[in-house]
Amino acid sequence: MQPDHDVVIVGAGFGGMGAAIEFTRLGIDDIAILEREDDLGGTWHVNHYPGLAVDIASVTYSYSFEPNPHWSRLFAPGAELKRYAEHVADKYDLKRRMEFSTAVERAEWDDAQQIWRVSTADGGVRTCRYLVTATGFLSQPYTPDFPGIDSFAGQIIHTTAWDDGHDFTGQRAAIIGTGATAVQLIPEIAKQAAELTVFQRTPIWVVPKVDFAIPPAVRRLFARVPVTQRAARLVNTSLLEALMVFGVLHFKQVKPGNRAAALMARAHLRSQVRDPRTRRALTPSYDFGCKRPTFSNSYFRTFNKPNVTLQTNSIVRVEPDGIVTADGTKVLVDTLVLATGFNLWDVNFPAFQVVGRDGRDLGKWWRENRFQAYEGITVPRFPNLLSLNSPYSYSGLSYFTTIEAQMKHMRRLFGELERRGSTTFEVSDSANDAFLAKVTDNLQSSVFYNGNCGSARSYYFNQHGEAALLRPSSTLSTLREMDRFPLDDYAYR
Repeated sequence: MQPDHDVVIVGAGFGGMGAAIEFTRLGIDDIAILEREDDLGGTWHVNHYPGLAVDIASVTYSYSFEPNPHWSRLFAPGAELKRYAEHVADKYDLKRRMEFSTAVERAEWDDAQQIWRVSTADGGVRTCRYLVTATGFLSQPYTPDFPGIDSFAGQIIHTTAWDDGHDFTGQRAAIIGTGATAVQLIPEIAKQAAELTVFQRTPIWVVPKVDFAIPPAVRRLFARVPVTQRAARLVNTSLLEALMVFGVLHFKQVKPGNRAAALMARAHLRSQVRDPRTRRALTPSYDFGCKRPTFSNSYFRTFNKPNVTLQTNSIVRVEPDGIVTADGTKVLVDTLVLATGFNLWDVNFPAFQVVGRDGRDLGKWWRENRFQAYEGITVPRFPNLLSLNSPYSYSGLSYFTTIEAQMKHMRRLFGELERRGSTTFEVSDSANDAFLAKVTDNLQSSVFYNGNCGSARSYYFNQHGEAALLRPSSTLSTLREMDRFPLDDYAYR
């Protein structure tokens, strides 16, 4: 059977676009990119709340093969990331392959025909030879089910569905959550609201943000002499790599490095927050790195403002005019903001139903067994599936490290397919088991298993208690491994 497309990619964010670019380089041009949103860019299209910016320096948070010399700041605002995504799509002729407002609900492997059948919410079914899931790690928003939340008479805004026209001026606002999104958003709301109550369940480690406007002369230099921007990228990547490798992955061997990072964060907090009780409440009780830290120079200072209150008591219920906490306090609220993050392990892996060979349901198999994927990209019993957002796939601190490593894996794998004259690949159980054993063993030195992470409530940990998101190797090692994995780890047909 001739399929409708050679490749269907689900997701038009940077991961999906990177995969499409790699397939084009491989000479595979019949590609359909299906996107549930109404435009490209993934998280940089969905999110547009005030204060949105990258939390990794822009010179690193971009494709190495497509540098952007025009970033306005070292940590570019979100709108510039959206424009960068548009630029990439235009330059690599990806838009003609994209179909927006097309939500994939199910994909099933047809072993007799050696194709994938992809079902969409509009009732359509299309077939393809190769299926790529590029739905992102943070694509399924989490909305807490507090008792009475449906009775709230004011406006509720989730950060992933921001109301651009909303004005907090004179309002009593509340925000639930103190993760990376909230760290960016809280200072902006505090500028307008008459009262802002921040409901914190778990404090976050925050370190100083060395951010500044990039002078026009430097931008012109980046454009005219690209090697200068590559040098800036190398410096920033090296700093991030040191933080990840020595502070997180090799915690057991280099505890002083982790302690130094925590000390820097504590000093930053002490220098910015005047009230000792507030400082204590904002200080994490878990080790640095148990959950993703973030950068900010304005978050802590916001708690010095007379209109901002930090509330650490748990929420008991929501009433039409406010929120009641465990100690009986009622906070009156006009607008409630949910910065409650994403649901990774219950619904995001995968983001839709994927059924492989012998009827294996990927989500069910992961949840009933262990979350696993060979080299963070392929899974046994799922022929011709490339799952970009998979367990043990996230490498380094910049998502682009992961994307480009997976592009290397695809290049090597599809090169072997062509050499053999084959059209179907499937990773073997033994290769997958060996990889899972290796990453599990390597993670034993990490802060996740040697540090104090009990109070972190980190999305790094799944329901099995495993930190199954990060690949426990350096960026250089990951790129090297993607170029050198044994080709016989796959069966070809």
